[in-house]
Amino acid sequence: MDFHFICPSYRYSIMHLSLIFTHSLEKIFHQRELNEGHEITRLSLLKNESLSFQCRYFLQQNDDEPRRQLRYELTGELSSFISVRQVQHVPSLFPCYRATDDDYLTTSPGLFPDPLLPLPDKTFFVNGGYSGSLWLTVNPQNESLPAGKSSVCLQLSDIVSGEILGSVTLEMEVVAKSLPPQTLLHTEWLHTDCLADVYNIEVFSESWWLAVRHYVRCAVNNGVNMMLTPVFTPPLDTAIGGERTTVQLVGVTQTETGQYQFDFSALQQWVALCQQEGITTFEISHLFTQWGAHHAPKIMVYKGGQSVQAFGWQTDAHGPEYRDFLHAFLPALCDWLRAKGLVKHTWFHVSDEPKITDIEAYQRASDLIRSLIGDFPVLDALSDYAFYQQGLVENPVTASDCIEPFLSHQVPGLWTYYCCVQKRDVANRFFAQPSYRNRILGVQLYLYRLTGFLHWGFNFYNSGHSLEKLNPYAVTDGRGAFPSGDLFVVYPGKDFQPVESLRLMVLREAFQDLRALQLLESLTCREHVEQLIAQLAGMQITFARYPRNAQFLQTLRYEVNQQIAGA
Repeated sequence: MDFHFICPSYRYSIMHLSLIFTHSLEKIFHQRELNEGHEITRLSLLKNESLSFQCRYFLQQNDDEPRRQLRYELTGELSSFISVRQVQHVPSLFPCYRATDDDYLTTSPGLFPDPLLPLPDKTFFVNGGYSGSLWLTVNPQNESLPAGKSSVCLQLSDIVSGEILGSVTLEMEVVAKSLPPQTLLHTEWLHTDCLADVYNIEVFSESWWLAVRHYVRCAVNNGVNMMLTPVFTPPLDTAIGGERTTVQLVGVTQTETGQYQFDFSALQQWVALCQQEGITTFEISHLFTQWGAHHAPKIMVYKGGQSVQAFGWQTDAHGPEYRDFLHAFLPALCDWLRAKGLVKHTWFHVSDEPKITDIEAYQRASDLIRSLIGDFPVLDALSDYAFYQQGLVENPVTASDCIEPFLSHQVPGLWTYYCCVQKRDVANRFFAQPSYRNRILGVQLYLYRLTGFLHWGFNFYNSGHSLEKLNPYAVTDGRGAFPSGDLFVVYPGKDFQPVESLRLMVLREAFQDLRALQLLESLTCREHVEQLIAQLAGMQITFARYPRNAQFLQTLRYEVNQQIAGA
């Protein structure tokens, strides 16, 4: 027996399994040695906060036993609040563009840690000679965690022999204060056609609605409070002339006299489901095609005894046919939304990511929409300040690497977003990037008082331009269209349940950081919190400049929690 004593209080190895606890900002690759990790011995959180950490393991190679099946046992006062999942690895052939900065873990294709596999029977397999990790998440689940200091112990044993192979202990402090409700609007676009495609179920079937509920619930649990609502099949990432699976919530009938009638019953079911799961705000799917507003979205219309595609790529967005349709549809939709009390909880989109060369087409589309929706707000992802300067969009959602002109002009109600293009300097969540680059977003949102954050890929499982339907466990980059990590933050799991990624867990912590900073501000003052951040960072943080390490975020949250506890 090879007994290696490492730490009297927090870690030890028996036989050939080595263990340490590390924080959620580590990405543990199979091929890396255990001693590269950063060991932690304590964590601090507020009593309604969800916090993740990891147990990193390394099984010494044994040719006679290439792998072992292990069982975990978790003990401690908070153990009933903690879920344990195994971090799985998925491939990426396209982890990043050729143009990068120095802040990537790797720029090479390979296997990357991301999906968090549930372990309902508390068992999992470990291969000898490779590092791996268990992902532990403290989740209050609508309850308050018991305040005070305690410890949690994770013990691993061989399932065949029952032999205890190792254990590790962590001290935890729950501060007797609660995070305030999230006020920042946060949307991660749910692609309901991808749910139908990946599970091979019919849109609007009982199974489809169940899948929608599970994915909406997961989004809400991770800080999403605004939901993209497909009144028509969203014209997003679709090849010119192509189409995506129809998920149109509004039924449209055209009578023999050419009049339009609308059925909002499926939309009513959608809104009710989302509100039941905690969604507060809705964004109507885009009324014009992406990248220029030149065409109409795919719209199915029942006429002449059958359902036909009446609008789409073949439709001139600015022609009389589509204009007349919108003159009928939008007032009816707005009346329905007003009747449901959603006037202050619904936003509209014109077209996603228009370029400056599209400004005239966007202006015609924007003028038309705004003349028909009254006081309902409009928001769109765009990056050129000229769109706002010319009054074409009241609520710009600005790419994080193009936000400086908007900040310098003090644009009110400003949002931000990032996607595959934001590959240098700014925050993002690619597989190949360190997790602190994902989590720093919360501090940035706080410092610049932003109103909202948008991302296009909660569960986009298609190839680029939706030419193929893909298995996201096998193809993570849309067939080379997007760096892995841009398309989705959840994977399809059993029984229509999403499998969360470690990147989604880190993003949740970013939004909790924002709320913790707001709480400390309410107990002290804005100037105090800003000075604390600058002092610990050693710099004035911008969207492109921030500490390039995990330690800053760990230290900041610990200090914030201590000051909240003592305030």
